[in-house]
Amino acid sequence: MKKVAVVIGLITLIVVIFLSLADKPHPKIVLLGNSSHQPVDFLPKAYQCSACKMPIESKKYSAEVVAPDGKTWFFDDVGCLGEWIAEQKFKDNAVIWVYTIDTKRWIDGRKAWYSVFENTPMGYGFGAYEKRDNNMIDFKTMVERMVKGENLTNREYAKKLLEMKNGSR
Repeated sequence: MKKVAVVIGLITLIVVIFLSLADKPHPKIVLLGNSSHQPVDFLPKAYQCSACKMPIESKKYSAEVVAPDGKTWFFDDVGCLGEWIAEQKFKDNAVIWVYTIDTKRWIDGRKAWYSVFENTPMGYGFGAYEKRDNNMIDFKTMVERMVKGENLTNREYAKKLLEMKNGSR
């Protein structure tokens, strides 16, 4: 009798856990119908990164890609965007939005400037800025570096960048 009670108790516990998880809203990966092709304002954890699948905690370092058909993808790290967009057939026709660190607003990602030493969610190091400063790179270069693995997650490359930065002072 004790064994039956234990089994029923365990089954009940599993069902309760399963049902409680089902009630919680899950982050979305893509938004349909953005026919205006404008950036989508979002709350923390409402969306997850289309590349790494992490919940997006804040706008800082985030990016969005709007396809010609209005599908919008979200990214927690500019580096995730760079790696992801390089593989998309519609990359040349996509509208790319990045949230800038300096002006704290959404701008065209192709017109932004990117620092390379930021402490970003995925550790790639690229932060978007509206105003250019020394040692910043353009969008095309940022994407190329992500594709080549030239970012702060690559220890050898990060060491090389740091040496160049310290030598330029």
